[in-house]
Formats: sequence, structure tokens, C-alpha cells
Amino acid sequence: MKFKASFTDDGISLLDKRFLPAMDKVGRVCHVYLTPTHAMLLHNLLGSTGPDGDGPQCVAQFAKDLLFREYSVSSRDANRVAFSVDVALLQRALRSALAVHTQWPAAGDAPAAIQVKLVNKQTAGSRSAAPFLTFETKGARSAVVQDVPISKPLSRSDVARLQAALDAAQELPETLVQVPDLPQLQNLVDRLKNIGDLLTVTVTQYGDLHLQVSTSLVTVGSEFKRLRILGVRANAPAVDQNVSATTRMEMAVERGEALSVQVSMKHLVKSLQCHLAKPDCTFYGIAPNGACLTVIFQYFIPGTRLTDKSISFYCRLPVLDPGTS
Repeated sequence: MKFKASFTDDGISLLDKRFLPAMDKVGRVCHVYLTPTHAMLLHNLLGSTGPDGDGPQCVAQFAKDLLFREYSVSSRDANRVAFSVDVALLQRALRSALAVHTQWPAAGDAPAAIQVKLVNKQTAGSRSAAPFLTFETKGARSAVVQDVPISKPLSRSDVARLQAALDAAQELPETLVQVPDLPQLQNLVDRLKNIGDLLTVTVTQYGDLHLQVSTSLVTVGSEFKRLRILGVRANAPAVDQNVSATTRMEMAVERGEALSVQVSMKHLVKSLQCHLAKPDCTFYGIAPNGACLTVIFQYFIPGTRLTDKSISFYCRLPVLDPGTS
């Protein structure tokens, strides 16, 4: 199997300043999945990929032309290649290459593109070759070659499992609500996590997002109302305005106009770190039958309000309760 590519300036900036910092907060190790049309960073789609493997599933998918000027990937498995890598090491290599890349070029010379390729090489003291992701670039005063150790590329069966998990993760909740202020939500969760380890999340077809932590001594919650809705929606009954938020959520669930699940506070805190990737919009929803809590991050084409379809970024949080539907 082979992989070789040259980064675009925008592509390497996206990875270095936005997506790698976000993915590193979700978990230390991730899968890199390369296909003829897309490059992806994946957390936990095959279960544990390292010490942080019990966290949420996280998918960052990029059209190849967004990240790379030139792109070539080949294998006997439909030209698909996947491997795991330490996110911090990957980002460190990118930054070293960027430092050289930004050196002022000689008059009339264009900066050399940062190249990346998959190699096998034998290191000092080793008896056999090992796989690396190698970054190469040249500046006006220096050149750099960075070798990032990676896992052995996944077998055909494991790539098939990875693709199947990715396909399964494509299913959207019937109702999504937009959280207009992600930092505000993060501040709320930072306060709630000091109360308990489990969080009940309810999403209604009226555009409400309800978060609640309960212990044997206290119940604390907060509600975001009249949020923008994508998908199935309904009108809230007038009687609901005269009852407590908790009762209102329970009534909505009983009417089949809301879903409620319980998730790990630690998992939600990790998913909120994805704000480091600076999405333009964030939506929350619960998968059918309460299968998982889904967080979708939307990006716009710069200078417009049109969705940038070359970027797909979302998280799926496992539920600790089968949910109510």
C-alpha cells in the first residue's frame, strides 16, 4: 500500500490550528483513514485506540482537495489505507514542517509544498522495518524530515469494520437543535460536572435542549428554549408553559415529541473540546430509540452562509441508559 500527498496552505492550517488540537482533547490516539476521495481522523470507531478509548466517537472528514494539492493513495483494498497515530506527535511534526515552510524564500522562488508519505524504514537498533508517516519540506535556510511512528496499517477486515462503523455513524437524529453559544454551554457543563458524573439530556421537537444532573441530595438542570430546529418539529402545547421544566420534558417524552438519554459527564466534556475546531454552528440531537447523543458541527464556505460540504465533523456519545422514546 502507498500514500503520498502535498498539503495545501489552507489544509495544513486547518489541521494545525483547529482540528488536531480538538482531536487531541478528545483522545490521545486516533485512526487516520485515507480513501480515494477523503481523508479522515477518527476516534473510537473500532473501540479503544489507546488509553482514552472509552470516550465518544468522533469523526472529522475532509474532501481530499481541501487538504491536498496532490494526493495519491493505493492498496489492494479498494485503495483504502488506515492506521492509528498519536495526535500530539502528528501535530508536532506538522508544526516543525510549518516552521521551515514559512521561511522567506529566495527572490522569485515559491515556497516548497509540505509533502507527506507512508514509508517503511528500519531505525537504529531495530531488526525490522517499521511504518512511519514522513513529512518533508524545504525552506530558504533549512530542510526538515519528520518521521511520525504509526501502527501497522489495518488489515482488510479491520478496514471493512472501520468503514461499516463509519457508515452506521451517518444516521442522523430526526430532530436537531442548534446551540447558539457553545462557550456558554461549556461553562454550564463545567459547573454541572462538580455535582455529578451522569447527565440526562433531553431534546424536544419544540426546539428545547434540557440538561439535568441528579444525585440523592439535589437535582440541578438548565434549559435552552426555542432553538433553531432541523428535521422533525412540533408546536409546544400551551399548558406546558405553566409547569416546571422537568415536568415539561417528561410530558414531551410521553407524547413522543422528545427523546431523553443519560450520558457520561466526562464524555460530554470531551465532546465540547471540539469547539477548538471553531465550527460555525453546533447541533445536538438524539438518535432514534435513544441509541446515542449526536453532536454535529457545521462549517460555512468562507464569506457565505452556505454549508461547506468538504468538511464533516461530528461526535456520538454512548448512552448509559437506553433512553425513552
